[in-house]
Amino acid sequence: MADLRMRQAVLQALDDALAEDATVILLGEDIAEAGGAFKCTDGLLEKYGADRVIDTPISEMAFMGAALGAAVCGLRPVVEMMFVEFTGVALDALTTQAATMRYLSRGKFSAPMVMRASAGAGQGFGCQHSQMLDHWFRGTPGLKLCMPSGSRTAYGLLRAAIEDPDPVVVLEPRILYGEKEEFDLDRSLRLPIGTAEVARTGRDVTLVTAGAMVKIAKEAAERSKADIEIVDLLTLWPWDRRAVCGSVDRTRRLVTLEEAPRGTGWGGEVVSAIASDCFGSLCAPPHRITLPDAPVPYNGALEARYLPSPAYVAEQVDALFAAGRPPPPWWEKHS
Repeated sequence: MADLRMRQAVLQALDDALAEDATVILLGEDIAEAGGAFKCTDGLLEKYGADRVIDTPISEMAFMGAALGAAVCGLRPVVEMMFVEFTGVALDALTTQAATMRYLSRGKFSAPMVMRASAGAGQGFGCQHSQMLDHWFRGTPGLKLCMPSGSRTAYGLLRAAIEDPDPVVVLEPRILYGEKEEFDLDRSLRLPIGTAEVARTGRDVTLVTAGAMVKIAKEAAERSKADIEIVDLLTLWPWDRRAVCGSVDRTRRLVTLEEAPRGTGWGGEVVSAIASDCFGSLCAPPHRITLPDAPVPYNGALEARYLPSPAYVAEQVDALFAAGRPPPPWWEKHS
């Protein structure tokens, strides 16, 4: 058994991948000598050398393009994007080129590359360094998108992503980097991309969530009057439609909990699909718990209000369970 913080689990996954496969290389700003802004690559330069753990210039466009070229030529690059927002200047190489490489080459080439990025709010980094921005990647055919919820899932998803034959984006909720989890660290651990997990069983409501919100959901379940089943998606695209539908068939109610504004969140796709596939099972309309359509506040008290708390999630679920209709979000109540 290992008791690791999530950043340590990421580091262990990268270490094991580098040790087992000579084609794996790492690229990113300050990942080598400094060990990464969040210490997820600490010590890897000394073990594997500057040819495989590469400090790049502050040019995301350049090193994302270099990773794409390396992937097409037979390597397995893992790019670290310090903050997910920095991907904006490098989206062309990732979404226009890497994601379409297999299609455009009629299967002759693929781009087995991974982009890791810290993402999410809760640490006072302000609106330009606290977004999730998963919608940048979910809308791109050819990309897979994963989001760990703790140390075990961070290790298993990253190992699977590095071995995938096509490009994968892994969004790591940075608020979880310091969170510890005890789990069986088997070097063969791989969490299949596209497969969700039931994080808590229940009979009254299916609460579908991902990333840092899984912990919030578990705490909310302890407060709620409803018996909540929690489904941890782990992969936002392609998401596990069968697992979610199977849970809703049992509980007959669906709630999504997203760290995303309502207008861009993944819950819209989940609700649409489940309303279509499982309409006959539902005894209440599906409900989404999201962030407001506003930038992430910098002020600590405002940021805490902006993010769903366990008490707020329990209140929303209980209202749906009792009344059979979705309650309004807090910002509509207080506007």
